[in-house]
Parts: sequence; structure tokens; C-alpha cells
Amino acid sequence: MASLSDEISSRRTFAIISHPDAGKTTLTEKLLLYTGSIQTAGSVKGKSSSKHAKSDWMDIEKERGISVTSSVLQFTYDGACVNILDTPGHQDFSEDTYRTLMAADAAVMVIDGAKGVEAQTKKLFKVCTLRHIPIFTFVNKLDHDARDPFELMEEIENVLGINTYPMNWPIGSGRNFRGVFDRQTRRVLAFEGDGHANASKKVAEIEAELGDPAMDELIGEENHKNLMDDIELLDGAGDELDLDAVACGKLSPAFFGSALTNFGVEPFLKEFLRLAPTPRPYTDVISGEPVEPTRDDFSGFVFKIQANMDKNHRDRIAFVRICSGKFERGMTAYHVQGERNLKLATGTSMMADDRAIVDEAYAGDIVGLFDPGIFSIGDTVCAGKEHVRFAGIPTFAPEHFARISQVDTLKRKQFVKGMEELAQEGAIQIFRELGAGMESVVVGVVGVLQFEVLEQRLKSEYHVEVYRQPLPFSEIRWIEGDMDEKAVRALSLTRDTMRVEDMRGGKLLLFTSEWNLNFAVEHNEGLKLSEFGNVTF
Repeated sequence: MASLSDEISSRRTFAIISHPDAGKTTLTEKLLLYTGSIQTAGSVKGKSSSKHAKSDWMDIEKERGISVTSSVLQFTYDGACVNILDTPGHQDFSEDTYRTLMAADAAVMVIDGAKGVEAQTKKLFKVCTLRHIPIFTFVNKLDHDARDPFELMEEIENVLGINTYPMNWPIGSGRNFRGVFDRQTRRVLAFEGDGHANASKKVAEIEAELGDPAMDELIGEENHKNLMDDIELLDGAGDELDLDAVACGKLSPAFFGSALTNFGVEPFLKEFLRLAPTPRPYTDVISGEPVEPTRDDFSGFVFKIQANMDKNHRDRIAFVRICSGKFERGMTAYHVQGERNLKLATGTSMMADDRAIVDEAYAGDIVGLFDPGIFSIGDTVCAGKEHVRFAGIPTFAPEHFARISQVDTLKRKQFVKGMEELAQEGAIQIFRELGAGMESVVVGVVGVLQFEVLEQRLKSEYHVEVYRQPLPFSEIRWIEGDMDEKAVRALSLTRDTMRVEDMRGGKLLLFTSEWNLNFAVEHNEGLKLSEFGNVTF
């Protein structure tokens, strides 16, 4: 029987990030395909496909071919237990990605070989660097015409500010793509396309030395000559593979391949599992000390809540990143924010919306706990005499606002329940205008596509149709201190400033412009406002 230390050291937990359509979800699919977790890769292209990506389980994801919520996928491969956090690429759902990155020990950054570093990649990369986690780069779509690989590496270094170490090197691209040269084994992995995107490709590993005539026959004389020049330049002028620099996020091992055609996926997986870190310690904010993963007592934090994953049961699942020790089904743990003991009767492991009961899980794993409505994002659960508490997860200031009201007034109960549950997931932020009820609410979102997801989920999961009235607000601020409703009403504000409160009773102000915000501060002595995005759960 494996020891606690052995179980934890076999864990690898990472998030996959990218700009939309760089191939992130496709790469996830192929990792699952190689490990035997699924038998057929689902297509994420277009509405007509009868198959969809395993990690995309919502109806809207299947219709649009995009990921709008993070998925948790677990599999075993070559002695390692791997937890993949597949995140939304679309910028309108970036808040879900930010939260998910808090639960990852490493990140895989997928880049389109033709487009290079794109806008959303920059944003997500910044979150990774704040946590100083290792970042691995997968340059995708080499079966299409791609930019010069030296140019791509230079762009990553200049735009993102991280050095790169190419673990392999592409031989051509598009119709001239012949494979990659592995810099560690000095072997060529030859690519042979057959025109079927999801078919397994024939991969030949050739141990011929650079300069060997056999290489001319394999990849072509001109490709061979260009490859020799490139490798000579890389070996002579490039960075060394510094594992310490990789561990703290200063050097990114880079891989080239084509997820859609399966090429380069398995070599990437093997090297990633060799280089990626085992579970990292999280800091206890009570003591200020790191909580080591091998600590005997169980601890973890909620980084995601998802309602209605199982339409038959209308349940809520709280996703918990285990930070230390061992989870056992039926164990008793302390809910720090709720200040009470809970019996963790049911734990589940995930494969998107498919789930299985788990009897035990270890630091680094993600376990789903049935949530009757007691958990919030950022909550800590722990066992043992010494309680720990992990830092809360920040919310992000909404950038778009709308008033949402139900079409059928007889469905008020379903409307209120749906709005509250979706807000608890972190999918939206809801506010109540002071003096108003829940017949209509003000909803704030980071991206406008979240409104469409909200409307579709209310209709499909709660059977409620709603009206949406866009609101002109662009700034939101939290009122610091204990100010009651009467005092908020008495504030001297411009006529188009709205007074609202959130689900926790906190008082906020919505402004249509920065001028109105400044007016509020200047005309109300002692009023202190802070950005809503800095408030933690």
C-alpha cells in the first residue's frame, strides 16, 4: 500500500490556458484519448457535429463550440494521477479561469502557430506569473502554415517576459510539415498525414544523427539542411534547461505539435509529467506559514461551485482543491467560514459532468462535494485540532450591467432561486436596488456573453424566461465601513448614480462615469470607496 507521501508525489494538477480557438480543448481531448480515458475524441467545431468535446458539457458550449465554464478531468498515466483544469478561452468568461488558476500547480499555455501570442493569452499569463507557477508552452497547429519558430519564441519572450527552452523543434509547417526533432533524445519524430483529423498518425522515431544521409530520405534534403542550421543555433545560443527557473515560472519549456492530428501530444505529455511539479504548499493566513501537502491533516479550499451538472437531481457541486493530507468519504471536517463541523458524506471525481464516487483522494486532487447551499467560493475546509484558513479568492469588478426581470410573474420562486444559485457559482454578480425586491435585479458581468449564458441557463435549468434591460453604468465601488441603508440614501450623488446592495448586504454605488464617481467622493465627507474587485469572499 502506497504511503501518503508516495500518493501525493504522484499527483500532477495543471490548468490549460489559451486565447479562443488556439486548440486548448482539442489538446485536452487528445490527452484523454492517449491515456485511454475516452475512446473517441469529440469535435469542438461547429453545430452539426454529433460529438462534442468531453470537457464541454453545457448545452451552450455544444451549440457554439466554445468553453464557457471550467471543467475538471482526472486520469492516470504512466504511474501519475493527473488532474486537468480545462478553462474557458473566451475573454467574457475570464473570471472563471482566474479562479481556477488558483487551484493549479502548473499551467500549459497553448499558442496558435500562425497567430502567436494573442490578447487573452497575455491576461491569463499575468495571473500565472502572480502565483509563480511553472508555465509550459505548446505551439499548436503545425499541420497548418505557421510563423517562423524563432520568431514565435522571441515574441513569447518579449511580450510575456518569460524565457523559453524549445524541448523539440519543428521541421516545416503546413503541407511541408515533416515532424519534430527531439532535443533531448536527438531523434526525429516523423509526421505522416492521412487527411483525417482525428485519425492516429503514423509516427516514426528515427535515431539517425544530424548529417546522416538517412535523414535526407526521411524529411527531405532541404529540410535536413535547415534543421541542422536551426539546431546548431539553438544549441549554441539558447538558454540551458534550468529546472529551478522552470519551477518558479521564469523559463517555459516549449513544445511544437498538432493537437488535431494527435502529433506531438504524447511526447509532450511524457515530458510534462517528468518536469511538472508535485503539489505545492498553500499559505495558512492564520499562522502565515505554508501548509505542506504531506501534512497528515486534510485541508482544502473551494475554488468553484457548479449547479445543475446533473439535470436529474438539480444538485450543486463545490469543487475543492485538496491542499494537504487525505480526503476520505464520510470524514468529518471543519468549515472555517461557517464555523461548524460537517460530514463529507459524498466525494466525487470528475470527467466533465460525468462523475464517480471516490472513497479517498489526496493533496493535489480535485474532489466534488455535494453542496446544500453552505459553501461559497474561497471557503476553507480542514480536519485536525489545528485549523487552517487559506486566502480568499478575489472577485473581479463587473464591466457590464443590466436589469433582469422575469417574464412570468408566477415563476418568481424559480427566478429568485436561479439568480441566487448562479450568483453563488460566480457566473454573475447580482445586486438589489435599495428599497426594491427580487422581482428584478441588477446583474453585473465581466463579459457580455455571460448575459446570454445566464438567460439560456435560466430557461433550460429553471424554466424561467427573462427580460434584459441594458444599464449605462461603467464603474462600481464598494462603500467601506458600516453604513446602513438610511445613510446610503442620504448621500449626495448625481441623479444617474444607483445605490445597490449585494447578496451579503454590502452597500455599493454604480456610476455612469468617472466624473460621477469623483462627485460622490468630493460631496460626501468621510465617504470611502474601494474597487469591488479587491473584495474577497
